[in-house]
Amino acid sequence: MSATFAAAVVGATLPSVEKPPITTTQLVQYAGASGDFNRIHFDEPFAKEGGFPSVIAHGMLSLAFFGQLVADWAGGPERVVRLGARFKAVTLPGDRITVGGEVTARDESARTVELKLFARKADGAITLEGSATVRFD
Repeated sequence: MSATFAAAVVGATLPSVEKPPITTTQLVQYAGASGDFNRIHFDEPFAKEGGFPSVIAHGMLSLAFFGQLVADWAGGPERVVRLGARFKAVTLPGDRITVGGEVTARDESARTVELKLFARKADGAITLEGSATVRFD
């Protein structure tokens, strides 16, 4: 069920979504879909040379989780006017990411709402913070 403009009041929360654990297969598939074949995402010895404990997930994969969350909540991707994010921590294979958000502002005349978004690991670490603008018809 998607949100309505009437229900999208300041302070309202989006239903959080917990994604399945990140897998290396998912990272390879995302690399193929996005064209981002940076070795840090699939070559473990290379990632370890860079100081990471393992390969790391594409930051844009987490941004895609935001896009999915907001589009599902808003009633379709055509309602998402803007989506932005700031990367805070790396995501590793095995991490479970939960995405969520809340309405922070609303413009009655434009029928838009502003959202504050987060992506969080199971241990509570925030990996991504973001914002979005959604327009309701």
